[in-house]
Amino acid sequence: MSVAELSAVLWRERQLLELLLFKLEEEQLVLTTGRTRWLGHATREVEQVLDQIRDAELGRAVEADAVARELGIAPASGLLRLANAAPEPWKELLTSHREAFVSLTAQIQDVAQGNRELLMSSHRAAQETILGLEETVRTYDPHGTASSAGTPAQLIDQSF
Repeated sequence: MSVAELSAVLWRERQLLELLLFKLEEEQLVLTTGRTRWLGHATREVEQVLDQIRDAELGRAVEADAVARELGIAPASGLLRLANAAPEPWKELLTSHREAFVSLTAQIQDVAQGNRELLMSSHRAAQETILGLEETVRTYDPHGTASSAGTPAQLIDQSF
């Protein structure tokens, strides 16, 4: 029965979601400790796990459609609908997978949101520091006399 194959794919996807949660928490630790030297590595690891999850989702969609056909329901049915149509013990197992996905997804969203807030806070602090430095920078005029910069250079972020 294809439900066993679907369950194997779901287990793999759950493992990847747990790994993603771990990598996001790792990224959060890098952000909170101020060790931004490792931020690029942490972010790259998160992106690698996301790529693996995308691949696993494709495999899950193929297996889920095969199971839906076996159970006589429409392809692209959600996991809850598949679980409700499946006989025991598959119904319980698919329901368990779905509950785990809901829980992991919520945790991932919370940690990712926290990371975004930490990044924005760090970015603001860096900008404020740079602006504070601009006021104290002294340059030389054409006569070699030390003077404050008349009009500071401005950076414009065109993404806004």
